[in-house]
Amino acid sequence: MLWIKSLHLIFVISWFAGLFYLPRIFVNLAMATEPAELARLNLMAHKLYRFMTPIGILALIFGVWMWSYYAFYLGEGWRWMHVKLGLVASLVIYHAWCRQIVRDFAAGKNTRSHVWYRFFNEFPVLVLFATVVLVIVKPF
Repeated sequence: MLWIKSLHLIFVISWFAGLFYLPRIFVNLAMATEPAELARLNLMAHKLYRFMTPIGILALIFGVWMWSYYAFYLGEGWRWMHVKLGLVASLVIYHAWCRQIVRDFAAGKNTRSHVWYRFFNEFPVLVLFATVVLVIVKPF
């Protein structure tokens, strides 16, 4: 099970790297005016999203594997895990929202400012903070 936990953490950390960096690309896209710069940033956003999606899926697969082992084989049902699963679900929704934003930028349909994307960029930080506290402290 330690191998599964290790792989889960590796993929979670990698997925979060993408979730932290992609919205920063959105900030730069929202401020860009030159066609060459827009094309380069759109390509970066598309490639990063395409790269981080399978990593996020692997993080989820190994997390479910680990959760099912602890919940079913060891009979441990943690109340804090329900909150954690809700946070993970919110990250999946955030990830899907990022996909739509990548598409909107590629189509030239962005309507939000760089300031909005700066706030948008903070959501994964808050989820990471809450998730780490839940897993380590187990407050309930």
